[in-house]
Amino acid sequence: MTAYTDQKLASFIKTTPTGHFPIQNLPYGVFSSSSNALKRVGVAIGSQVLDLSVLEENGLFKGATPLNANLFSAGSLNRFMACGPEVWRTVRETITQLLRADNPSLRDNSPIREKSFFPFSEVELHMPVVIGDYTDFYASKYHAENVGTMFRGAENALMPNYLHLPVGYHGRSSSVVVSGTDIHRPYGQTDPSGEGEPTFGASRLMDFELEMGSIIGYGNKLGSPIEINNAGDHIFGMVLVNDWSARDIQKWEYQPLGPFLAKNFATSISPWVVPMDALEPFRVEGQKMEPEPLTYLCSKQNWAFDVSLEVSLQSEQMDSPAVITRSNLRHLYWSIAQQLAHHTITGCNMNTGDMLATGTISGPDKGSRGCMLELSWKGTEPLSFPNGETRKFLQDGDRVTMTGWCQGDGYRVGFGEVTGKLLPAT
Repeated sequence: MTAYTDQKLASFIKTTPTGHFPIQNLPYGVFSSSSNALKRVGVAIGSQVLDLSVLEENGLFKGATPLNANLFSAGSLNRFMACGPEVWRTVRETITQLLRADNPSLRDNSPIREKSFFPFSEVELHMPVVIGDYTDFYASKYHAENVGTMFRGAENALMPNYLHLPVGYHGRSSSVVVSGTDIHRPYGQTDPSGEGEPTFGASRLMDFELEMGSIIGYGNKLGSPIEINNAGDHIFGMVLVNDWSARDIQKWEYQPLGPFLAKNFATSISPWVVPMDALEPFRVEGQKMEPEPLTYLCSKQNWAFDVSLEVSLQSEQMDSPAVITRSNLRHLYWSIAQQLAHHTITGCNMNTGDMLATGTISGPDKGSRGCMLELSWKGTEPLSFPNGETRKFLQDGDRVTMTGWCQGDGYRVGFGEVTGKLLPAT
């Protein structure tokens, strides 16, 4: 067991058993502080942010990063991620050692320590990466079966290709936003009568989608596919994703080329990128695949992870948020490694900062459905809340918050949260 996955490891920074950011996690993000508006890279530890640019300036990464690289004073993680997995692991090991409770080098160095740590209350979190390209998949079989059953009947729920390849579409990276960004209800064409006579106006059927995203750290050259067993060399970490969706716009536009305006107005991500090394202890058996996929989609290593996921909704009339669904990343049928291998099998080149989202992560029962379309079964089974409100789809003023964590022995490796409020159309 490596030092940074040791469940007994402790930091001199206080953490709690249910907190998301123990020393076993150390997710990366980009922040600015009330005393310094410069965006720089930090890691979350307990309820504080450790400023990596200060450590870098004071030579604490000597030998761990390329000489004079200035990886952490940049306004994104891209420069660091482009260095590749050897640098990622060396930096992570260095940070872990510096934060250990039994290591005095940072703990007892008051001048550097005072400049390095910032309480969450004193920082603003920003987009952690510059996302060049964004692809969204349809990787949960449970979700695909539910949606297919609604629109085509149980006997035709899955399209013929679903069990043979990870279905996906290219999303819009320019409208990927960080948690805390509120979203306006979009305008577009819909066909409310179902007669093929569209009208123009604000979407009436707004939805969230519970997803996670893989962030590409190290890319591949055009014409050189990423082999599935090498996927770990290219995926830097993961984030929570809310793929906001306008279902009525989607229904009218999606044939024959799939989602477009129904998805391009906003996708929210959590500000902390959890490294794959932090998730490694939570690798579990994935879904059984029948039939067995083609060879290029078969891996030696299982890529399912036990990440508990939860979505809550709070309207303007509610005193507190209400949990509306609980799911788990392990419910994916197509793994994140299979998504990456399939995406590049044509020779498509991935670049540092690209994001591959999973699609809605639904589980086998009603309480684990990952979007309002499923939870309300296309509006026929409205959700009821303690204050008497009901929901078929999202209403203006609703705040949607997603969170996720891996449960260790006495600690959690968490993702924080991704949240946003739906505002009226402008």
